[in-house]
Amino acid sequence: MSDREPPRRRVPAPARSVKPGGPAKPGRQRRPGPGARPARRPAPPRGRAPRVIRLGSPRPRLRLVSLALALVLIAFVVRLLQVQAVDASEYTAKAEKNRYLSRTLAAERGGITDRNGVDLAISVDANDITADPTLFTRKATKTADAPEQAAALLGPILGQDPDDIAAKLRTENTRYVVLARRQTPQVWTQIKDLKSALAEKAGAGGAANVLAGVLQEPSSQRIYPNGDLGAGILGWVNADGKGGGGIEQQLDRELSGKDGEIRYAQSGGRQVPTAGSTEKPAVAGSEVELTIDRDIQWAAQNAIAEQVEKSEADRGYVIVQDNRTGEILAMANAPGFDPNDLSRADGGALHNWSIEDAYEPGSTAKVMSMAAVLEEGVATPATHVTVPNRLHRGDRLFRDDIDHPTWYLTLNGVLAKSSNIGTILATGQLGKTQKEANRVLHSYLRKFGIGAYTGLGFPGETKGILAPADQWSTSQQYTIPFGQGVSVNALQAASVYSTIANGGVRVEPTLVRGTKGADGRFTPAAKADRTRVVSEKTAKTLAHMLESVVDDEEGTGTKARIPGYRVAGKTGTANRVDPATGRYRGYTSSFAGFAPADNPRVTVYCAIQNATKGSYFGGQICGPVYKEVLEFALKTLQVPPTGQSAARLPVTFTP
Repeated sequence: MSDREPPRRRVPAPARSVKPGGPAKPGRQRRPGPGARPARRPAPPRGRAPRVIRLGSPRPRLRLVSLALALVLIAFVVRLLQVQAVDASEYTAKAEKNRYLSRTLAAERGGITDRNGVDLAISVDANDITADPTLFTRKATKTADAPEQAAALLGPILGQDPDDIAAKLRTENTRYVVLARRQTPQVWTQIKDLKSALAEKAGAGGAANVLAGVLQEPSSQRIYPNGDLGAGILGWVNADGKGGGGIEQQLDRELSGKDGEIRYAQSGGRQVPTAGSTEKPAVAGSEVELTIDRDIQWAAQNAIAEQVEKSEADRGYVIVQDNRTGEILAMANAPGFDPNDLSRADGGALHNWSIEDAYEPGSTAKVMSMAAVLEEGVATPATHVTVPNRLHRGDRLFRDDIDHPTWYLTLNGVLAKSSNIGTILATGQLGKTQKEANRVLHSYLRKFGIGAYTGLGFPGETKGILAPADQWSTSQQYTIPFGQGVSVNALQAASVYSTIANGGVRVEPTLVRGTKGADGRFTPAAKADRTRVVSEKTAKTLAHMLESVVDDEEGTGTKARIPGYRVAGKTGTANRVDPATGRYRGYTSSFAGFAPADNPRVTVYCAIQNATKGSYFGGQICGPVYKEVLEFALKTLQVPPTGQSAARLPVTFTP
């Protein structure tokens, strides 16, 4: 038994899997072995937990995220290169524009003085109230109605409508608006105190400071220390700082100077001191010295204002001139205005009517007719002139201002008694025909400056009206010799008498003596033009004839006498053309002359328009004004009496 193999142990075969629901089908069984597919696990019974879903690989997602980040970084790099390299200058300019502000530095306006250096117009410190509209937005203030709140506070202080202020504070696309110009330091102090109070409340957790964006800029305000004195000459300065009339307008360029500019960095509407700034300094305007004497101007203005009020006239004016130099010592208008407060001024008074008003001069113009007659040698002061009560010429019947029997007057008497008829008869001798006489008279009127600008260059000046001689109507060729049918301004009329007083030489009127620049150097005005009109002999003869108007009892200007002085003068009373209707209504009353008659120094001319109360004759209402102003001027200029007796030229003759 030992040679026999041991018996093999039989291993039971694995059980065959049987599909659920039935027995296994007979078939070939696969044995397990190398590479054999593992047996299929039985499916879980229905109603049990779902299968586990395995996640996909994360690598694709990571690649997409990395690509997106790379693109973003590339975009940032490209943009950075564009900002810092390609468009760097453009963005720098935009940043500068938003960060830096430019502000005008207003030049100090030059002053205006009289001939003695007395201030007539000066500039004092003031403030322009400005605002930054970006600081009134909802974002800046956290308040929807910040402009309205600020406007309600500023309106009473600035004297403006709050709605207008609010509209300015809502202005878009700007960081600078002007709320009010040339406010006094007191106004800015009020606003500053109000801003401080609101800032304290805002700091304590209260409402926003709606005035934080209100700022100020240094400026200047025009002041006229003497109120309405010489207002017609000086004019005024408007809200934009420009001359609005008178010398302020005529010499605005010299007075204004040149504005400067400052450019500075800002933050929140405030200057950043450490950021630096650039500044172009302003150049102050020149100081203007006038020929006016303040004291004489005061006397003239006071006298004419009283008479205009007393006569209930439309207006009046007085000219005082140094006949030797042509310098105007006074140019007064009534009624006037106060340039410090134009809101209360009458619009009709905002003029210098003494050179803007054209009117028919009346009998004061007869001195030019007499000058022509004497210069042409067709008569002398003693020439006899028989003056009827009426004179028929052309299609008209002429008369004097009063009815009278036939007068037997000398040529001197014609001027002394201011006879219209006598003047027509005398000037008729200037030519062989009336047309020739007209041409001769016209040439003298032109030489005296009638129908032409005075040379003053003053804003609004009128040159009057003088038609060519060949265009004179039938009535004009007889009325122009006694001052109707021709128009002048007051300065032209005064210049006529200054020409006679200056020995027959016309000196162009001047109002400015010179200017003083920012460097303190005084530059005198150009010398006035001088023109010979009549001979010295004729001028002296006329001066003696004009004395008869004042000195002789037959004269019409006796109210102008000044004790101790020889006074030459002439009255005038003319029909007045109403500017509103173009028809004659009322009268122009006037008086003109100079003193001392034998050594003239001062010319005075007075005119009053449409006196409605009391007398309207020039000798009655202008004579006293003439006397008062002339007497004051002679004393102010320390002109002594000559001590010589007046020339007594005959006024009448015995037929």
